[in-house]
Amino acid sequence: MALAASLFLRQSQSLVMTPQLMQSIQLLQMTHLELNQFIEQELEKNPLLEVVSGDEGARDDERGADAYSLPNEDRTRAEDVGGEEGFQPDLYDSATASAGSASDTSDAGLDNMFPDDAGPRAADAPELLGQWKSMPGSEGGEGYDLDDFVAGRETLRDVLGAQIPFLLADPIDRLVAQHLVDQLDEAGYLQGSTAETALRLGKPVAEVDRVLYRLQELDPPGVFARSLSECLAIQLRARDRFDPAMATLIDNLELLARRDFATLKKLCGVNEEDLLDMLAEIRKLDPKPGTRYETSASEAVVPDIVVRAAPDGTWHVELNADTLPRVLVNREYYAAVSSRTSRDSEDQGFLNECLQTANWLTRSLDQRARTIMKVATEIVRQQDAFLMHGVDHLRPLNLKTIAEAIKMHESTVSRVTSNKFMLTPRGLFELKYFFTVSIGSAEGGDSHSAESVRHRIRTMIAQEQPDAVLSDDDIVDVLRKGGVDLARRTVAKYREAMNIPSSVQRRREKRAHAKAAAS
Repeated sequence: MALAASLFLRQSQSLVMTPQLMQSIQLLQMTHLELNQFIEQELEKNPLLEVVSGDEGARDDERGADAYSLPNEDRTRAEDVGGEEGFQPDLYDSATASAGSASDTSDAGLDNMFPDDAGPRAADAPELLGQWKSMPGSEGGEGYDLDDFVAGRETLRDVLGAQIPFLLADPIDRLVAQHLVDQLDEAGYLQGSTAETALRLGKPVAEVDRVLYRLQELDPPGVFARSLSECLAIQLRARDRFDPAMATLIDNLELLARRDFATLKKLCGVNEEDLLDMLAEIRKLDPKPGTRYETSASEAVVPDIVVRAAPDGTWHVELNADTLPRVLVNREYYAAVSSRTSRDSEDQGFLNECLQTANWLTRSLDQRARTIMKVATEIVRQQDAFLMHGVDHLRPLNLKTIAEAIKMHESTVSRVTSNKFMLTPRGLFELKYFFTVSIGSAEGGDSHSAESVRHRIRTMIAQEQPDAVLSDDDIVDVLRKGGVDLARRTVAKYREAMNIPSSVQRRREKRAHAKAAAS
């Protein structure tokens, strides 16, 4: 065959993952804390970017700046993700699909997701409306921070520091005590060794041990223990219940964890009734005495979406303004600097690049907010029964159902629901919570959510009586009568995942608890 050169004309389509498009995908799955950190980094690099608070937004027009912010009326409905010049939402979604799976679709609008004639939802649950009259952004007035109404709690060190002067009169002993206090963890356990403390202070180990034993007399009982067995022993001594049989039980906590009661009875030299009394006594103890006090500052979870019952009977869905940074592109500054530079200068090229990056960021943030809104609105529509009646009515749901409803790819929905939280009248939930597997119906009707089935199992076990403990087979029969077709091994798997012991172990524990309550 002769070799010859020839020309061919070929037309094809391909998706190029540019750095900015990849960054847009990453923005979609960022939490609001990560988003704020990213924006702060961009502010340091780009002089055309600004972040302003809500009260400064009124001056945007005067300053000639473009802002990223969803209008209030747009937050209550899922909308078309309208494409802007140089920005294509369908390409954005296709890129997210390419990053997670091989398929692409285009976005579509969700106007009128909750029409006004949807039915008397609010009338069916008037108590839900009352819970939201003071919700930030609702008709009740300006929002407020609930943390401002929480009373301050004492720390463990504050409580111990107030007691030590009354326990130890020697200043040297108080100094040793302060070093030991500094070595406590959040549960009240001593993390360091007395030998290390003695070496650091230049004191005999016996003297440090003496101070430690005195500190173990302080409240809360069990503090300054070096192990769980020592913590329980301290509390039992304070109750005058640390006899030889109880000491043997404390020394064999691993047998108690395995619920090997037969061996424990032999080691302790007691019968079953005495062992039940001992177990009931241990149940009254606190294995982590330090946790009853404030230990460290913890940051509350801030919801990304707020859902509340609307007066017209629908659900009002909106994005939390606290998680939406207001980013501005200062075009006035760009125009002022551009007029002083040459078009071919390096400075002008830098300004043009900053303007392009700033425009991309504002559009990406707007796209991120609208995508989250679309996914959240569809979740609320799908889980309407859950919002009305509770977890028993949680529907089986998967990413594909939401993706098909809003004309997006599953990978996009997966990124939106990662580490995002929704505040509802039923509580605060991660968006992933609403996606559960389907369990078939015993009567051929609608399937059940795995989470609702787990809730039923948990409720049934919590309502057990000591003389009527349900076995896994009994739970299967009760669920089948309720229309849930579930195998025994699945019930056992759900029970173990919820850290619920077997029926034999629960029967023993409930008997011990009942005896303790009677005494």
